Amino acid sequence: MIVSTELINTRLSSIAGHLMEKIEKDNLLHRAFSVFLFNSKHELLLQQRSGTKVTFPLVWTNTCCSHPLYRESELIAENALGVRNAAQRKLLDELGIPAEDVPVDQFTPLGRMLYKAPSDGKWGEHELDYLLFIVRDVAVNPNPDEVADIKYVNQEDLKELLKKADAGEEGLKLSPWFRLVVDNFLFKWWDHVQKGTLPEAIDMKTIHKLI
Repeated sequence: MIVSTELINTRLSSIAGHLMEKIEKDNLLHRAFSVFLFNSKHELLLQQRSGTKVTFPLVWTNTCCSHPLYRESELIAENALGVRNAAQRKLLDELGIPAEDVPVDQFTPLGRMLYKAPSDGKWGEHELDYLLFIVRDVAVNPNPDEVADIKYVNQEDLKELLKKADAGEEGLKLSPWFRLVVDNFLFKWWDHVQKGTLPEAIDMKTIHKLI
Protein backbone atom coordinates (compact mmCIF):
# COMPACT_ATOMS: atom_id res chain seq x y z
CA MET A 1 0.00 0.00 0.00
CA ILE A 2 1.37 3.41 -1.01
CA VAL A 3 0.63 6.18 1.46
CA SER A 4 -0.27 9.36 -0.42
CA THR A 5 0.27 12.66 1.34
CA GLU A 6 -3.00 13.76 -0.26
CA LEU A 7 -4.81 11.29 1.99
CA ILE A 8 -3.28 12.61 5.19
CA ASN A 9 -5.46 15.17 6.89
CA THR A 10 -3.08 17.46 8.75
CA ARG A 11 -5.91 19.34 10.40
CA LEU A 12 -7.29 18.39 13.78
CA SER A 13 -9.17 15.16 13.20
CA SER A 14 -12.87 15.90 12.88
CA ILE A 15 -15.66 13.75 14.26
CA ALA A 16 -16.30 12.52 10.71
CA GLY A 17 -12.68 11.39 10.56
CA HIS A 18 -13.42 8.89 13.32
CA LEU A 19 -16.56 7.39 11.77
CA MET A 20 -15.71 3.86 10.62
CA GLU A 21 -18.21 4.19 7.78
CA LYS A 22 -16.31 7.20 6.43
CA ILE A 23 -12.93 5.61 7.12
CA GLU A 24 -13.86 2.50 5.15
CA LYS A 25 -15.71 4.30 2.37
CA ASP A 26 -13.34 7.23 1.79
CA ASN A 27 -10.11 5.78 3.25
CA LEU A 28 -9.87 8.79 5.55
CA LEU A 29 -6.45 9.05 7.15
CA HIS A 30 -4.99 11.58 9.55
CA ARG A 31 -1.71 12.27 11.31
CA ALA A 32 -1.34 11.39 14.96
CA PHE A 33 1.35 11.03 17.59
CA SER A 34 1.85 8.72 20.55
CA VAL A 35 4.08 9.83 23.43
CA PHE A 36 5.92 7.35 25.66
CA LEU A 37 7.24 9.19 28.70
CA PHE A 38 9.67 7.47 31.07
CA ASN A 39 10.89 8.73 34.43
CA SER A 40 14.49 8.55 35.61
CA LYS A 41 13.83 5.02 36.91
CA HIS A 42 12.90 4.08 33.33
CA GLU A 43 9.28 3.45 34.28
CA LEU A 44 6.68 4.20 31.60
CA LEU A 45 3.76 6.51 32.38
CA LEU A 46 0.43 5.04 31.26
CA GLN A 47 -2.97 6.66 31.23
CA GLN A 48 -6.51 5.34 31.27
CA ARG A 49 -8.60 7.34 28.85
CA SER A 50 -11.60 9.20 30.20
CA GLY A 51 -14.98 7.52 30.03
CA THR A 52 -16.28 10.51 28.05
CA LYS A 53 -13.94 9.88 25.10
CA VAL A 54 -15.73 9.27 21.79
CA THR A 55 -13.23 6.58 20.83
CA PHE A 56 -11.84 3.91 23.15
CA PRO A 57 -13.22 5.21 26.47
CA LEU A 58 -11.63 3.81 29.65
CA VAL A 59 -8.94 1.83 27.84
CA TRP A 60 -5.35 1.95 29.09
CA THR A 61 -2.78 3.33 26.72
CA ASN A 62 0.60 5.04 26.49
CA THR A 63 1.30 8.40 28.10
CA CYS A 64 -0.48 10.63 25.59
CA CYS A 65 -2.01 10.33 22.13
CA SER A 66 -3.51 13.01 19.89
CA HIS A 67 -3.27 14.86 16.58
CA PRO A 68 -1.24 17.85 15.41
CA LEU A 69 -3.34 20.94 14.79
CA TYR A 70 -3.47 22.80 11.49
CA ARG A 71 -1.22 25.60 12.73
CA GLU A 72 2.23 26.70 11.62
CA SER A 73 4.06 25.47 14.70
CA GLU A 74 2.63 21.95 14.34
CA LEU A 75 3.12 21.59 10.58
CA ILE A 76 6.93 21.81 10.61
CA ALA A 77 8.15 18.63 8.93
CA GLU A 78 11.88 18.98 9.63
CA ASN A 79 12.95 16.55 12.34
CA ALA A 80 9.23 16.04 13.15
CA LEU A 81 9.33 19.40 14.97
CA GLY A 82 5.65 20.10 14.36
CA VAL A 83 4.67 16.78 15.92
CA ARG A 84 6.99 17.40 18.87
CA ASN A 85 5.39 20.82 19.41
CA ALA A 86 1.97 19.16 19.34
CA ALA A 87 3.09 16.56 21.86
CA GLN A 88 4.28 19.23 24.28
CA ARG A 89 0.94 21.03 23.97
CA LYS A 90 -1.14 17.90 24.50
CA LEU A 91 0.85 16.68 27.51
CA LEU A 92 -0.19 19.91 29.20
CA ASP A 93 -3.81 19.61 28.04
CA GLU A 94 -4.27 15.98 29.13
CA LEU A 95 -1.87 15.47 32.02
CA GLY A 96 -1.09 18.98 33.21
CA ILE A 97 2.62 18.49 32.50
CA PRO A 98 4.24 21.94 32.20
CA ALA A 99 6.00 22.71 28.93
CA GLU A 100 9.27 23.34 30.77
CA ASP A 101 9.17 19.74 32.04
CA VAL A 102 9.08 18.38 28.48
CA PRO A 103 11.25 20.57 26.20
CA VAL A 104 10.60 19.81 22.55
CA ASP A 105 14.28 19.05 21.95
CA GLN A 106 14.06 16.19 24.47
CA PHE A 107 11.53 14.19 22.43
CA THR A 108 13.04 11.42 20.29
CA PRO A 109 10.92 10.54 17.24
CA LEU A 110 11.63 6.83 16.78
CA GLY A 111 9.37 5.79 13.94
CA ARG A 112 5.98 5.91 12.25
CA MET A 113 3.24 3.33 11.92
CA LEU A 114 0.10 3.18 9.82
CA TYR A 115 -2.83 1.41 11.44
CA LYS A 116 -6.61 1.13 11.36
CA ALA A 117 -8.72 0.07 14.34
CA PRO A 118 -12.46 0.11 15.13
CA SER A 119 -13.50 1.33 18.58
CA ASP A 120 -17.06 0.06 18.43
CA GLY A 121 -19.58 -0.36 15.62
CA LYS A 122 -19.54 3.36 14.83
CA TRP A 123 -16.20 4.93 15.76
CA GLY A 124 -12.57 4.12 15.07
CA GLU A 125 -9.11 5.28 14.02
CA HIS A 126 -7.07 5.32 10.81
CA GLU A 127 -3.81 7.07 11.51
CA LEU A 128 -0.25 7.68 10.47
CA ASP A 129 1.13 7.68 13.99
CA TYR A 130 4.45 9.29 14.98
CA LEU A 131 6.01 7.47 17.94
CA LEU A 132 7.82 9.79 20.36
CA PHE A 133 9.93 8.82 23.39
CA ILE A 134 11.03 11.12 26.17
CA VAL A 135 12.82 10.47 29.47
CA ARG A 136 11.99 13.12 32.07
CA ASP A 137 10.83 13.40 35.66
CA VAL A 138 7.68 15.50 35.43
CA ALA A 139 4.90 16.96 37.54
CA VAL A 140 1.58 15.35 36.57
CA ASN A 141 -1.87 16.84 37.19
CA PRO A 142 -4.34 14.91 34.98
CA ASN A 143 -7.33 16.62 33.39
CA PRO A 144 -10.36 14.49 34.41
CA ASP A 145 -12.12 15.34 31.14
CA GLU A 146 -9.28 13.58 29.32
CA VAL A 147 -7.81 11.04 31.75
CA ALA A 148 -9.49 8.66 34.20
CA ASP A 149 -6.33 7.31 35.85
CA ILE A 150 -2.53 7.10 35.50
CA LYS A 151 0.22 4.75 36.61
CA TYR A 152 3.94 4.23 36.12
CA VAL A 153 4.97 0.70 35.15
CA ASN A 154 8.23 -1.17 34.68
CA GLN A 155 8.59 -3.89 32.07
CA GLU A 156 7.38 -6.65 34.38
CA ASP A 157 4.38 -4.58 35.44
CA LEU A 158 3.44 -4.07 31.81
CA LYS A 159 3.79 -7.76 31.00
CA GLU A 160 1.39 -8.52 33.87
CA LEU A 161 -1.00 -5.90 32.49
CA LEU A 162 -0.86 -7.58 29.09
CA LYS A 163 -1.69 -10.96 30.64
CA LYS A 164 -4.72 -9.51 32.41
CA ALA A 165 -5.94 -7.79 29.25
CA ASP A 166 -5.52 -10.99 27.22
CA ALA A 167 -7.44 -12.95 29.87
CA GLY A 168 -10.17 -10.31 30.12
CA GLU A 169 -9.52 -9.87 33.83
CA GLU A 170 -10.92 -6.87 35.69
CA GLY A 171 -12.45 -5.58 32.46
CA LEU A 172 -8.97 -4.38 31.52
CA LYS A 173 -8.58 -3.18 27.92
CA LEU A 174 -5.63 -1.67 26.06
CA SER A 175 -5.85 0.72 23.12
CA PRO A 176 -5.13 -0.97 19.77
CA TRP A 177 -2.34 1.44 18.85
CA PHE A 178 -0.62 0.90 22.18
CA ARG A 179 -0.89 -2.86 21.74
CA LEU A 180 0.61 -2.62 18.25
CA VAL A 181 3.57 -0.67 19.61
CA VAL A 182 3.97 -3.12 22.50
CA ASP A 183 3.87 -6.16 20.21
CA ASN A 184 6.19 -4.74 17.56
CA PHE A 185 8.59 -2.25 19.12
CA LEU A 186 8.21 -1.27 22.74
CA PHE A 187 10.34 -3.71 24.71
CA LYS A 188 13.36 -3.50 22.42
CA TRP A 189 13.09 0.31 22.42
CA TRP A 190 12.66 0.25 26.21
CA ASP A 191 15.96 -1.66 26.45
CA HIS A 192 17.60 1.17 24.52
CA VAL A 193 16.11 3.66 27.01
CA GLN A 194 17.71 1.75 29.87
CA LYS A 195 21.05 1.47 28.11
CA GLY A 196 21.09 5.12 27.01
CA THR A 197 21.31 4.07 23.35
CA LEU A 198 17.90 5.25 22.13
CA PRO A 199 19.26 7.10 19.05
CA GLU A 200 20.35 3.71 17.66
CA ALA A 201 16.67 2.73 17.33
CA ILE A 202 15.57 5.73 15.24
CA ASP A 203 14.01 4.93 11.85
CA MET A 204 11.89 7.78 10.53
CA LYS A 205 12.15 6.71 6.90
CA THR A 206 10.06 3.55 7.19
CA ILE A 207 6.29 3.59 7.57
CA HIS A 208 5.38 0.39 9.39
CA LYS A 209 2.07 -0.77 7.93
CA LEU A 210 0.27 -2.57 10.73
CA ILE A 211 -3.25 -2.57 9.34
